[in-house]
Amino acid sequence: MPAVPNRPQAFHFLGICGTAMGAVAAMLKDEGYTVTGSDEHVYPPMSTFLEEKGIALKSGYKPENLPDGDVILVVGNTIKRGNPELEAALEAKRFYLSLPETLKTYFLRGTHNLVVTGTHGKTTTTSLLAWIFEYAGRKPSYFIGGLPKNLPQGCVKQTGRHWILEGDEYDTAFFDKRSKFLHYLPELVIINNLEFDHADIFDNLAAVQKTFSHLVRIVPRNGMVLVNADEPNALAVTQEAPAPILEVGFSENAAIRILDIKAHPDHQTFRLLDTEFTLHMSGEFNVRNAAMAIAAAHFYQIPLPIIARAVAEFSGVKRRQEVRGEARGVTVIDDFGHHPTAMRETLRGMRHQYPHRRLWALFEPRSNTTRRAVFQHELPTALAQADGVFVAQVAALEQIPADERLNPEQVVADIAAAGIPAYYEPDADAIVGKLKPLLQPGDVVVVFSNGGFGGIHQKLLA
Repeated sequence: MPAVPNRPQAFHFLGICGTAMGAVAAMLKDEGYTVTGSDEHVYPPMSTFLEEKGIALKSGYKPENLPDGDVILVVGNTIKRGNPELEAALEAKRFYLSLPETLKTYFLRGTHNLVVTGTHGKTTTTSLLAWIFEYAGRKPSYFIGGLPKNLPQGCVKQTGRHWILEGDEYDTAFFDKRSKFLHYLPELVIINNLEFDHADIFDNLAAVQKTFSHLVRIVPRNGMVLVNADEPNALAVTQEAPAPILEVGFSENAAIRILDIKAHPDHQTFRLLDTEFTLHMSGEFNVRNAAMAIAAAHFYQIPLPIIARAVAEFSGVKRRQEVRGEARGVTVIDDFGHHPTAMRETLRGMRHQYPHRRLWALFEPRSNTTRRAVFQHELPTALAQADGVFVAQVAALEQIPADERLNPEQVVADIAAAGIPAYYEPDADAIVGKLKPLLQPGDVVVVFSNGGFGGIHQKLLA
């Protein structure tokens, strides 16, 4: 049986094409390790990105994919019992870790770790915080579940003392049902917001709050918890935190208060810590995201003028309000939003960014929560912020029992009852066919999905 590697030379990823898995695999390759991996979803852009890094990919899971020798097997949280590669590893008593354990064991001990959490805005806030540290010359390492436009890739190891990590509350692996963020040895935690999500692993809001309360309990006394001052759900989980709490928000009670938001067509301005900031992203929720990143950077003594310049130069994250193109006067925007609150706030932000223009919302129920009936009543209210709505068929609907499944036809009926044109169509091609004759020059189409949505963006532009 291979020994437990203290100083590993090689890693093999089961489920390598996931956003987080691929980002860490690329970082390890850049650090000089031998990296291989397998996945059943080996296709661009992740497959191309990994192959360009020189990482050997196997399509499909097979016992023979497992490399010989003292290799650490990194098991993604989508890998389940019955997977032939996993079963072979278990039978051979191979050494395996989850992705969060891999980061903790080999990279996060002895460093200053800033962990960004919350139901919404994690990727944007983590990207901005990493960019501020980078701009300030701190050479941070970072782990981001997306592709920041100001930084070369989602996970990078650098020479500075800080790791900036996107902390996901989703479970860790088939053998570890704790939230991923509990592995990241946090010195500073940001809790952006806290709502019910991930209905496949959490029973209710109280269960989500419980895992966040576990997170704040492991922050050391010389650390810090930054929490949304305006959200009771988030404030509640910090009541017994051993570390100092700093409330950030619009509330008069906030220790760091957001003031004087002004929306302009291509940017917003606001005041924080007696400093004016310019942010080239729309929506009040993005001001909150920025305020959290600013407060965290200020805690680590980055000067406010440097933070302000970094924020002004931040250009966002791919798939977060990303303009994919314009054709015949119609602008097509891609957004990863899949929770009603996130979609509602994004559409409100788009109203400011594109005043006097018709706004269409296209939604694919694809996340583990939105495929279920959990948000049956919240989704119509969120999507009704648009002037016209299309909802697609529930993705992989055969995986959800009929009595637990979202009813998209009812979502559409509820929106139409409010006087807003709304349509149910099964897939991208049907939506494009129905929407195309309705579009006029000046219209803005916002596509909400945490997947590819059948390539709908390019089909619309074409």
